Amino acid sequence: MTNSFLSKTLLVCLAQAGSVFFVLTSASAQSTSEVGIGIGGLVYKGDLAPSYQFKNNRPALTAFYRRDISAPITLRGALMGGLLRADDANVQGVNGSTAPLPALRQANMKGRLFEISGALEYNFFDYHNRKDKIHLTPYVMVGLAGFYANTTTQGNGPDAQAFTKSGSMLGLAVPAGFGIKLALSRHWNLGVEAGARKTFTDELDHASTQSPVLVNVHDQDWYFYNGVSISYTFYKIHCPDSYKENKQLLR
Repeated sequence: MTNSFLSKTLLVCLAQAGSVFFVLTSASAQSTSEVGIGIGGLVYKGDLAPSYQFKNNRPALTAFYRRDISAPITLRGALMGGLLRADDANVQGVNGSTAPLPALRQANMKGRLFEISGALEYNFFDYHNRKDKIHLTPYVMVGLAGFYANTTTQGNGPDAQAFTKSGSMLGLAVPAGFGIKLALSRHWNLGVEAGARKTFTDELDHASTQSPVLVNVHDQDWYFYNGVSISYTFYKIHCPDSYKENKQLLR
């Protein structure tokens, strides 16, 4: 029984591997690249916003370039810039009022952030295939980013002077997220994406040097981007070797 199950499993795996190979081979005759722009929201998560808060969304813009390296895999380079904002007054406690610690701090943070990133996207379907009736695909992405942030934190509580600080910094982040791509036509595409950026610092809100009584010194900051985009696709058709060797066939 076990041997039969293993044999069937092996056959299924081989069939799946074969189908993937077939897709990759058939896609090698054509490659695509895209340039696009997007608009969305940038959200900070940290000591002044312990959870994702939609009301903290601030405008952000992005520009990107995509290039496929196989049928399902796309490489993307992007620039993104936007505003950051957080306020202790928006952190609710169990009774609906401001939570005790944020009520004591009475701090808020404002600033801006710029990011350059490289990411790998995995597309579940070939949304550029014009033979399909529906030209869309969900996708997931992961990558590496560098960012520059300039923020100011203002305190209004008992320790207002100690909590008031401003400055800029450079840092690294790991972006990960998911989205949907829709081919509106042969060249134009619409995209929707939501993603998180894990940073390795607690200084977006200038909290790392504050008293452990007022902040969580063991928790690092995050920021999120969610938005929509429009892009234009360029196609490159690879000429078969038989035509390259005999150029008269192209006449």
